[in-house]
Amino acid sequence: MATQKEVKNRIASVKNINKITRAMEMVAAARLRRAEQRISDMRPYAEGMRKLTRRAAAQAGGIPRVPVLEERENIKRVGIVLVTGDRGLAGAFNSNIIREGMRMAAKVREEGAEPTFAVVGRKGVSALTFRKMDVTDSYVGFTDRPAFANAREIGEALTARYVDEDLDRVELIYNRFVSPLTQHVWRQTLLPLQQAEVIGEGADDEAAAEDEETDAEKAQSRSEWIYEPDPEELLARLIPEYVTISVYRALLESAASELGARMTAMRNAAENAETMIGDLTLEMNRVRQAEITQEILEVVGGAEALG
Repeated sequence: MATQKEVKNRIASVKNINKITRAMEMVAAARLRRAEQRISDMRPYAEGMRKLTRRAAAQAGGIPRVPVLEERENIKRVGIVLVTGDRGLAGAFNSNIIREGMRMAAKVREEGAEPTFAVVGRKGVSALTFRKMDVTDSYVGFTDRPAFANAREIGEALTARYVDEDLDRVELIYNRFVSPLTQHVWRQTLLPLQQAEVIGEGADDEAAAEDEETDAEKAQSRSEWIYEPDPEELLARLIPEYVTISVYRALLESAASELGARMTAMRNAAENAETMIGDLTLEMNRVRQAEITQEILEVVGGAEALG
């Protein structure tokens, strides 16, 4: 049985851990509110860009000669973009993305193509390097607060590789933020845009909601727009921006998901620490009682020996 001093030291250690986890929970909660606001501010712009791109494509006659709209018949290389975090202590946030990435890579190999990875976040880079996977591009140091410039860098690199036919398809995998307690792994076909789709829990519901239009919007869609320059030239400039916006949304969703997962993980850790403190306190009381009982028995035994 541990001594009273040893149990006291363990209680002090767990109390220190409890203070740290509570502080990390509060920091994550404060930053999460800002991350949620950034997502809310970005969504109208992203939706407007999506509708404008659709209308321009329809006005141009469906599929204009824009490289990122061209579908490849022979898929040789598939780029898989994993959006993870730079830090841990966020529950299954990073491992879920890595697991889905490995599943996607296996599926690509079954289709006879070669998977190649572009990874956002140190945790993803570390995990894939350990697994000896082909990581062609890595982006680290900004996952907790991504900027639009980060998304533009990633989007332009992916678009350039697709146009140069280094990649025949690009898949984007990230955590979609639902609430601090809930994050879903989503997979989005980023390029080519003609195959663009989003797969994940709740994806169908969100797609249906985004496709709903008011009567005014429907009437506006049926009217013929006048574009200057012509729709095809406009699309050549819109589509790279649309790709960047898609990446930026994924980065923001992932940042909020990471903070939500960390807040939840730290809250659970703090609650477990408090439970452990209670258990250790009971153990310390039992040890103290046993020591007192032993001392009484020794006194009584000594008195009997003297008598």
